[in-house]
Amino acid sequence: MIYFVEDDNNIRKLVSYALNSNGIEAVGFELPSEFWKKMKEQLPSLILLDIMLPEEDGIAILEKLKKDEFTNKIPVIMLTAKTSEYDKVYGLDSGADDYITKPFSMMELIARIKALLRRSGFSPSETEKEEYSVNGLRISVPQHTVTVDGKPVNLALKEFELLLAIVKADGRVCTRNYLLENIWGYEFDGESRTVDVHIRKLRAKLGEDEKEEKIIETVKGIGYKLKK
Repeated sequence: MIYFVEDDNNIRKLVSYALNSNGIEAVGFELPSEFWKKMKEQLPSLILLDIMLPEEDGIAILEKLKKDEFTNKIPVIMLTAKTSEYDKVYGLDSGADDYITKPFSMMELIARIKALLRRSGFSPSETEKEEYSVNGLRISVPQHTVTVDGKPVNLALKEFELLLAIVKADGRVCTRNYLLENIWGYEFDGESRTVDVHIRKLRAKLGEDEKEEKIIETVKGIGYKLKK
């Protein structure tokens, strides 16, 4: 997952669309406050960061990220209209891993993202992974199939997406709000109870319950995570 903080709506949508179309899951944020809220729910594999932003400039965000022990290893690419050598050096000295000036080539951006993820020890794209296997559970994304201990499990679309989101988080907690936004969409106006209902149905199909959490672990008052 890549987070992109950019207040220009057209650029944000274009970059997010291009990344997602190339198999790199990306979420864009117009405001730093929206970005920080999402950071509390789930950490990304890489951050694209504009410098000139409302509320808080990109350099200030970068410095906060690099001072925090939980986020200082997340690679950051500055994506900005500031083109002077001083601005580039200042951004890199502040902890940025790469610096791309606008206007830019989308293919170059994607290539740099993949290269930086490789250098940072990540797969070029977590979302390019086609199969997941953990605790007897096996998920094939292209075939849209799930097996538990070799036995096929028939899941509805939302159940499959819910399970996949939790597995892809790789042990990080998925809050109910995060699951609602990413599985049901931002326009969804239901209650978080919807997530709990689907989790119960999903657990029943996976052959587990609240007393025997083999795959999905409940984090009381917050959400769910993969049991490892």
